[in-house]
Amino acid sequence: MSTPSAIDFRAQGPRLYHVRPDHPLAAAVTVELAIEYSTRYGGTAGAIHQQMRARPAADFTPPAGGLVVLVEHGEPLAGGGFRRADRTTAELKRVWTAREQRRRGLASRVLAELETMMIRLGYRRAFATTGDRQPEAGSLYRASGYIEVGGAERGGGRYRFEKLLGSAELGGACFPGTADPARGFARRDVYLA
Repeated sequence: MSTPSAIDFRAQGPRLYHVRPDHPLAAAVTVELAIEYSTRYGGTAGAIHQQMRARPAADFTPPAGGLVVLVEHGEPLAGGGFRRADRTTAELKRVWTAREQRRRGLASRVLAELETMMIRLGYRRAFATTGDRQPEAGSLYRASGYIEVGGAERGGGRYRFEKLLGSAELGGACFPGTADPARGFARRDVYLA
């Protein structure tokens, strides 16, 4: 597997990259996500960012987890990750789309790639937790086959979504060396250094 040191700026349309938590693209997504959370829930973006950075990098690297970023013209458009909850269950984290890029199906593409990665790592179930001030996240998970379990935690306004993963889930995924012409996405099955 090759390891490019730079983003392919010549690429047509958004390209999906697997990244390590310390890669600048992952850092950019984390910063933007912290700003988004502070805007929706209060608190400072700096404190939220520091809290996210406190997570061990190993949580988001194989074989426990993974991170992806969708990039166009060198700019991150969307991203997300997952980490191990238990031996067969992964937890989705940090799913984000740039405000000006929403309604293009980018989060769905990121989620599909994360699910493909989870299956390859042996996970059979995924879950996500989101807050009541992120209705777009709930809509994304429902549209992607996740089932809302329980209800909002008392007073917390948090919702949990779960999905069983399996080989049938791979049907819409792109694999190395292929593209999804219907969506205009190219996939890079590599880690950026």
